[in-house]
Amino acid sequence: MRGATLFSYSIPLESGTVLRDRRVKARNGLLVRLTESHREGWGEIAPLPGFSAETQSEAQFAAAGWLESWCQGEQPAESQLPSVAFGLSCALAELAGELPSAGNYDSAMLCTGDPDELFNRLHEQTRPVAKMKVGRYEPVRDGMMVNLLLEALPDLTLRLDANRQWSLEKALQFARFVSIELRPRIAFLEEPCRTPQESREFARQTRIALAWDESVREENYRPVAEPFLRTIVIKPMLTGSLTRIRALLAQAEQAGISAVISSSVESSLGLTQLARIAAWLTPSSLPGLDTLGLMQHQLERSWPGCSLALIPAGELEAVWQRWS
Repeated sequence: MRGATLFSYSIPLESGTVLRDRRVKARNGLLVRLTESHREGWGEIAPLPGFSAETQSEAQFAAAGWLESWCQGEQPAESQLPSVAFGLSCALAELAGELPSAGNYDSAMLCTGDPDELFNRLHEQTRPVAKMKVGRYEPVRDGMMVNLLLEALPDLTLRLDANRQWSLEKALQFARFVSIELRPRIAFLEEPCRTPQESREFARQTRIALAWDESVREENYRPVAEPFLRTIVIKPMLTGSLTRIRALLAQAEQAGISAVISSSVESSLGLTQLARIAAWLTPSSLPGLDTLGLMQHQLERSWPGCSLALIPAGELEAVWQRWS
């Protein structure tokens, strides 16, 4: 007998959380639970505002249609909506025992909140790795902040993410305020410019390594080795099913490009699954999953060592349910 439930959630976010130039007060999404022969599998379906093409309403409608077919014993094709394809593939993988239980719960630390607290946390780490969003303020400010952190913490490696916010001129302005001798400790800068070609020119002039993020999710993208490209960043919630992710990773490995699994601000359930996927599929890369600190509580499964309250799925609204 097969059964499925879709739960709706809304998690309050810390004040000041910004996604694509908009302040967001809550992270909304769906949890899916599949059951079959006394086994169960969970997944998360949570389109990210400003990044996902689909809305939550569209995702819920598509997921309900897929689940209806599955509950009737069919094997429906993958959804065309990335968040739905990913969440359902995780639930199926858990149900089949294919998603390993071990996870990589280490993560590049997200540079948010109180600067003194951030500095102390980074200072406590032996080989600290942090991720900083740039491109929200003036490039001069961003460059000075990056330079300051790298100077203050000689063992620090920084990952930077600009989300295509800069023109080439502004990106070069940023780089002028980062000392040449410190630039090698920038692991990569994700999509600094509005076009990939401008980003390539930025890297050529500054020798700062690139990572593709948005480019990875463009239609027909295939990882190809190119000068200054070090990494592709895979956000599974925005990319698609586990099958799609594994194919991308295989292509990246063949091209000699490293890959990083990164969060799309999922709940604790989704983040623990990403940690397991990272340990399974990218064991040599430190994932970027340090977003739970933006949230005011956890859902269904807790992140190791996290003190936030845990809300079980049973306390959420079930927006769709079937048993057959």
